[in-house]
Amino acid sequence: MWRLGFFFHEMGFGLLSIFLPLYVMSPAIGGSLVHIGIMSAAALFLVIPASFFWGYVCDKTRHYKRYILISFLASTAFLYLFTLTRDVNLLIILYSVMSILHVAHEAPKNVLIAELYSREDWERAFAFYEGFTESGWLIGLLLGFFMSAYGFGPATTLLACAGLNLIAFVLSVILVTDPLLVFERGLAGLERTIDFTSRGVFLASRLLDGISVSERLKKENVSLFCGGLVLFSLATSMLFTPMPIFVSNIVSGAGLSASLVFAIFVLNSAGGVGGYFLAGSGSTRSTGKTGVGRIVMFRSLLAFLLIAGLGMPSCNVILTTTILALLGFANAVFLVYMLSLSMELIPAGKAGVFNALIGVGGAFGSFIGPFIAQTFGFLFVFAVAGVVFFSAYVAFKFFA
Repeated sequence: MWRLGFFFHEMGFGLLSIFLPLYVMSPAIGGSLVHIGIMSAAALFLVIPASFFWGYVCDKTRHYKRYILISFLASTAFLYLFTLTRDVNLLIILYSVMSILHVAHEAPKNVLIAELYSREDWERAFAFYEGFTESGWLIGLLLGFFMSAYGFGPATTLLACAGLNLIAFVLSVILVTDPLLVFERGLAGLERTIDFTSRGVFLASRLLDGISVSERLKKENVSLFCGGLVLFSLATSMLFTPMPIFVSNIVSGAGLSASLVFAIFVLNSAGGVGGYFLAGSGSTRSTGKTGVGRIVMFRSLLAFLLIAGLGMPSCNVILTTTILALLGFANAVFLVYMLSLSMELIPAGKAGVFNALIGVGGAFGSFIGPFIAQTFGFLFVFAVAGVVFFSAYVAFKFFA
């Protein structure tokens, strides 16, 4: 039940995720793709040190609920402030400051899941959480579709986002509690060390007995894990920051209603929900390590496939919608694997490292993507994103 507040929080940000880029470029604000890139990049650059801070302080104090409440209440307040401005520069500043406080819930949420479940259940627990909250994101997109179709104004939409976060705050006050004991991540790290030592002793004993062995004693390369995560985040942000504008362009080019933009991203989110629950039903520690490379390669191929749609205007909407649904599915499976591996590899006290690494890639990608789209066109966005996804695949291939 403690996840219910996060469900409403994701509803609010699901609605905001598509509405905000379109709002920035609307006549009321008068922004451009570059403004969207600057806004996303500035927010994500600020999120990097904030993620380290929130991750450190929640583990240091062993209080997690308070930071979740700070995140939800701050989001409510800043989303209300959005309704009071029409200046694009002020909107960028407000969004950036909100992001610093908004990320406060991420590391505590990951720690809560890791400490409330045993290591064997982490994949399923993370998958259930992400699938449940992604359902909230999907409902938020559906809400955006209906609000756009019925002509609700920007102020009403932003107030709806703020109201959903206020509900998340109230529910979290009631339902979220801090764990009594915090030790599961330490046990997982100790188990990994003992397993590595045990395999080393076994191989050494066989060699001393004159028995040839084909197995190599290899420890995970954490640097490659971190590098692959940054590259994956970079490619994802490059691809998706300008994506609402691309989808809006192809929808208007086909003579369809603008509200269809939300409907297309609903299918992207639905693909994510399916991916989370599929990953949770079949994931183990070993499948996480071996499957992550394949899923990143799949994302690379889908990015390149978007280029094919540019040459087929007659079926561009259908092809883009299908690819976005598959991208959502692949991202969900990847995130389940990464969250579980990160809780195992990253020690206590550094729970914010995962979000910080995502922030590094996301910050650069959120500016580079819109800049390339406005300067060279979306074909180059898809091509560069595909190459960066492939680079992430190479990093994860050699990580384990």
